[in-house]
Amino acid sequence: MSNESSAHPFGLAAGDQVLVVAPHPDDETIGPGGTLARLAAAGIGVHVLCVTVRAAKMWGSHSDPNTRLAEFETACKALGVTTQTIAWVDETGELDITSKQRDLVNLIESHDECSLSAVRPEALVIPAAGGYHQDHQAVFRAAFAAARIHGPGLKPTPRMVLGYRGVEDRWSADSEPWWVHVDISAHWGDKEEALRAYGTQMRPGRQPRSLAHVRTIDAATGGSHCWEYGESFVPYRLSW
Repeated sequence: MSNESSAHPFGLAAGDQVLVVAPHPDDETIGPGGTLARLAAAGIGVHVLCVTVRAAKMWGSHSDPNTRLAEFETACKALGVTTQTIAWVDETGELDITSKQRDLVNLIESHDECSLSAVRPEALVIPAAGGYHQDHQAVFRAAFAAARIHGPGLKPTPRMVLGYRGVEDRWSADSEPWWVHVDISAHWGDKEEALRAYGTQMRPGRQPRSLAHVRTIDAATGGSHCWEYGESFVPYRLSW
C-alpha cells in the first residue's frame, strides 16, 4: 500500500508550474513519469519541452516522427500534462543536437510554448548529468546553463532544479547523489499507461527498455522507502 502523504512533492502548491525538459519523446515518462502524474493530479501545471524527434533506423524497426509525435501526445495525456511540445522535428535524421549548444540554451530559455520564459516554473526537471547518451548530456548542459541564477527582473530562475535519469542510465560511470525521492505508488498506473503509449520504443521481456524492467526499478526505489513504487532525483538546486 502507498504511504503517500497529502503533501505535494517538493513543497509545491496547486497553481505552481513545473517545466520538464526531455531530449526525446518517452524520456519524460521513463524517468519522472510517475512524479509528473502526481504533480498534475495535485493541480500543479506540468509542461514538457521535448527537444527533438528524428527519422532514424532502430533495432528491428524505424523511427517515424509522425508516429513518435502521436505516442508523445498520448503519453502526456495519460500523465495529465498541461502543455507539451516537440521543438525540432528531424525528417532527414541528420540533426545533431550535440553541435547546437547555444541553440539548445536559447530553446530552453525562450521557446514560445514551453520554456523558462513561457512557463516561469517553480521547478525545472532535466536529464541528470550522469546519463551516457550524447543527446542527454547535451540537453543537461544546456538546461543547467539556462537555469543559472539571474537577478530580479531578468530571466526567470526556477528555485528548484532536479535531474532524472533514463532506464539505461543505471549503467553509468558517474555517481550522483540521488537524494530526492517521490512516492509514486498511487500514480504508477498512469506511468504504465504512458509507457504503453510508446509502442515503438518499449521492448519485450526484461530488456532495459521494457515495461517489466521499468516497473522493477521503480519498485526497488519505492521499496527502499517502504513504498510500493518510487522515483529518485538528483538535487541540483533547492532554494526557499
